[in-house]
Amino acid sequence: MLNVADTLHQWCREARPFALATVVHVSGSAPLPVGTAMAVDTDGTAVGSISGGCVEAAVHELCQHVLAHGGLPARAGFGYSDDDAFAVGLTCGGEIEVLVQRVEPAAEPHLVAALGAVTAGRPLAVAHVVDGPGELVGRTLHVPDEGPHDGTLGEESEDRAVVAHARALLRAGRTARIEAGGGGEAESLGDGTCPRQLTVLVHVHAPRPRMLIFGAIDFAAALSQAGSFLGYHVTVCDARPVFTTTARFPHADEVVTDWPHRYLAATETDARTAVCVLTHDAKFDIPLLRLALTLPVGYVGAMGSRRTHEHRIDLLREAGVPQDQLARLHSPIGLDVGARTPEETAISITAEIIAHANRGTGRPLSHGTGPIHREPWPARAADQVARTGA
Repeated sequence: MLNVADTLHQWCREARPFALATVVHVSGSAPLPVGTAMAVDTDGTAVGSISGGCVEAAVHELCQHVLAHGGLPARAGFGYSDDDAFAVGLTCGGEIEVLVQRVEPAAEPHLVAALGAVTAGRPLAVAHVVDGPGELVGRTLHVPDEGPHDGTLGEESEDRAVVAHARALLRAGRTARIEAGGGGEAESLGDGTCPRQLTVLVHVHAPRPRMLIFGAIDFAAALSQAGSFLGYHVTVCDARPVFTTTARFPHADEVVTDWPHRYLAATETDARTAVCVLTHDAKFDIPLLRLALTLPVGYVGAMGSRRTHEHRIDLLREAGVPQDQLARLHSPIGLDVGARTPEETAISITAEIIAHANRGTGRPLSHGTGPIHREPWPARAADQVARTGA
């Protein structure tokens, strides 16, 4: 639902009822992920998309039905139609399940507050019951990154368990389904058990992931533009003030003049952070990589020839970096796409970051078999945080 938070917040401020259609389950090559939503108000105005266009008309009709008749939320599944690929179905070959519920803003002030927080850019999670006892389906909890949650599922123990898992997913920056009760993950947190079995979709709104680019060179300018296009908060850092200027890096959110390892030690990183070392100068690279490889960041890559890479590895070993940390280093940085220009190299690097985050192989899709979409690495990070309570 957070993909249309601006419009929903406006509708809530106007006390305008609406039907909310949410993708609650995906299998195969569905076009949009779990958590994506479409909303329809009482005038028939629609915002958002749940399939990229192929089942929107059917979902719009179901939303209007729910608005007109009220009652419990409705559920519908859509998949590929063998007889007519342009009939109601997903021509991409996947399947999705959609939950449609009527939302009365006056009855759900905590949801209104959550939508307002999203429009203001604050991090939060919205825990949304998508399966379980009928009276609970559609209920939501507003879970900020700190402080008390808002809303309830009816039982304090259920709230505690779901909130703990939602906060773990918020730290990982990932929207996901969880099973609470009946032996589900949320019960393993030690924060209370759920007397009823629930499936909860946790919608996460997190700050943009960070891309830290070290080395104020032409390749950094191209990479900062590509990173910005992908939604990263981009920082370019170099110790040389003559090269480290905002005029040279107009697409970066921050341009910092500092020694790279000192800046990295002082700045905030998380499991979604990409660290790109483009300096290929040992006096910068070695202290920087020595630190970066100890941090729980999502990606660490370093530019240079194969000879530079081999020399860099030798120096890192001499500096005491263990093999398990060296194995995290993507060097030479990027995928082999034959890149030569800074712009092509930026595509090579960002392609590798995307492939690593989503467990992709980097091979042409035409050369592979099996599902195109995989669970991203942050899912594992979130699960680990949830189980350990870290």
